[in-house]
Amino acid sequence: MTMADTLLLPFAFPFMQQAFVISLLIAAPMALLSCFLILKGWSLMGDAVSHAVLPGVVIAYMAGLPFAIGAFVAGMVCVTGIGFLKENSRVKEDTVMGVVFSGMFGLGLLLYTRIQTDVHLDHILFGDMLGVTWNDIAQTGGIGLAICVCILLFRRDLLLAAFDAQHARAIGLPVRVLHYGLLSLLSLAIVAALSSVGIILSIAMLIGPGAVAFLIVRRFEHMLLVSLAVALFSSFFGVYLSFFIDSAPAPTIVLLMTGVFIIAFVATLFRDAGKPSAPPA
Repeated sequence: MTMADTLLLPFAFPFMQQAFVISLLIAAPMALLSCFLILKGWSLMGDAVSHAVLPGVVIAYMAGLPFAIGAFVAGMVCVTGIGFLKENSRVKEDTVMGVVFSGMFGLGLLLYTRIQTDVHLDHILFGDMLGVTWNDIAQTGGIGLAICVCILLFRRDLLLAAFDAQHARAIGLPVRVLHYGLLSLLSLAIVAALSSVGIILSIAMLIGPGAVAFLIVRRFEHMLLVSLAVALFSSFFGVYLSFFIDSAPAPTIVLLMTGVFIIAFVATLFRDAGKPSAPPA
């Protein structure tokens, strides 16, 4: 076997082809959402929703419904619950998030231990990218496309509502609709990632690309492009490398993305160190 044959070997297996496709389909919507989560300081919100979908998944299994429906409903219950508690109590938002998502995650674990199922908990928590089907890919692709279209169409409105809600209201933008619309897109993205990267690792996909882009660029439009490039690069080569090092694709993607963040961070340190310091006032 030649070197070229060895390098192309991952593409020869159907399960690897499906892993490549679904990883790229997930990367795009999560990369775009990641920019908004970073700018709004919503990193914990992504973590909260990703954990809170577990009881919805278990209840959907018990009712014989698709996992995606239960996960989306649970995600929306989480974000509306967080919003209600924040608006009607003196507790800060990060504390409310911690209470809601830990409670819902605990409920999900309790329900899971009470039922007999052939669905392994590891597949829900960490995903099973090498076991996805073309039906999973079609569902993920449809959800991902809808998320990307919504973000690209309303990106300016979402950005204004995120930075200056009062100005957005003054010019007639439906700030509350935009707020919960973005949270709905977040829930949908986690639903799309459920079958591949799972509940826990999806948070890295929602934060990593935007964090790298935030370090490198200053304009929001450029941030979207860099975040998308980082997510696609990490997803493709994470799956590719996992074949040769005999590891699971999802954590390999996350580790590769972490490596990209460290490189970007070090590069910005050298870039900022090379700039002339401002003269004293």
